[in-house]
Amino acid sequence: MTLKRCNMNVHPVRTEADYDAALEEVEELWGSKVGTSEADRLDVLLVLIDDYESKHHAIGPPDPVEAIKFRMEQMNLTRKDLEPLIGPRGRVAEVLNRRRPLSLAMIRSLHHKLHIPLESLIANSALAPNKRTQRTRQSVTRFAKRKTRATSPSR
Repeated sequence: MTLKRCNMNVHPVRTEADYDAALEEVEELWGSKVGTSEADRLDVLLVLIDDYESKHHAIGPPDPVEAIKFRMEQMNLTRKDLEPLIGPRGRVAEVLNRRRPLSLAMIRSLHHKLHIPLESLIANSALAPNKRTQRTRQSVTRFAKRKTRATSPSR
């Protein structure tokens, strides 16, 4: 096997300016005929862009509730279809409205039956604040303040 010398004059993508320039060049080279120097340059640029994006523009797993809703849409499922996986109608509503976190049993069930990636299901989901959690937070804060006053040395 012989290697051809190719003068591509490419450099690593290190900055946003390099990244933007590489994207512009990819747009120009898109559709290049396979086996040409343009197609080879396109391949190299795509690898460099992919590496830069994985380091600087990484996309984390989706929110668990969004992952469930997305799969429901893909599979044409209703909330009723989730009942065997999550529990009664009220529990399904609590999960989808972010009032209840997913339990381990729910995560397993959703993963095995709907093939939702575990990484998506175990990610932190922001629970919607409700009156009970707000009251609990206020009570804990008041308790902590009283405890601090009671243990602080008198002047």
